[in-house]
Amino acid sequence: MSNSSPSAMNTVTSPPFSHKLRSALFYIWLALMTIIWFIPSMLVGALLPLKTRNFWIMGIYCRLCMFGLRWVAGVRCEVEGAENIPRNGRGHVILSKHQSTWETFMLPTLIYPHVQVVKKELAYLPLFGWALSMIRPIFIDRSKKANALKQVVQQGSEKLDSGIHVLVFPEGSRIPSGKRKVFSKGGAMLASKSGAPVIMVAHNSGDHWPNTSWVKSPGVIKVVFSQPFESEGMSTAELNAKNEQWINDNVERISEVPFSGEYVEAATSGKRF
Repeated sequence: MSNSSPSAMNTVTSPPFSHKLRSALFYIWLALMTIIWFIPSMLVGALLPLKTRNFWIMGIYCRLCMFGLRWVAGVRCEVEGAENIPRNGRGHVILSKHQSTWETFMLPTLIYPHVQVVKKELAYLPLFGWALSMIRPIFIDRSKKANALKQVVQQGSEKLDSGIHVLVFPEGSRIPSGKRKVFSKGGAMLASKSGAPVIMVAHNSGDHWPNTSWVKSPGVIKVVFSQPFESEGMSTAELNAKNEQWINDNVERISEVPFSGEYVEAATSGKRF
């Protein structure tokens, strides 16, 4: 796969002015949607049952944001395996690649109701953190790994039993295009302990929404959903290995930036945009 694609070139050269302008306008759109949607989503959401509240607060807001990303910044999305997205009322463990902020906006528009396993610091963010708390995600303290795993399994099993999907990013932080990080076992352990079915998600969001720059690169982000499979009888290690292999293989297949051979070891992989 060649490195001569526009997105690959943008990693080593200054982005065109048009990309910067469209990205700036997108962030204005994002700020406006956050301000406009905050009050009605919180007021109405407080009166709704949890599953409906999940879509009302996050699903609609994320759709508005992604509308702006497409028509203002020029970043579109193509979905492969959309027929695999669960609609049967059974809670699934969703194990996803993590490259940028894009997937935290896009996945709520496709998979609902669902909650994410997120670091507790996000709860303190103005507006976004308050709305996030209302849909009751699984907040964890990443500095206390043993306790965090217990929280994921205990709270995640409760969500799954109630028909709410649990989204986990096994890498734990955003990893740039062309790089990898060894997957943590939290999501696989949740699936193994709960016996919930699993769906894996691969995408190349970092090609167009890089984690180290505020500038978005117009183009198509591809996202791939695996077929659901039963986790019952599989060990945590087996599930984690299967997930890591499938996601890495599919990211390599759809990405515009080939794997460089570098594995990121740090707990965090850079800035947040």
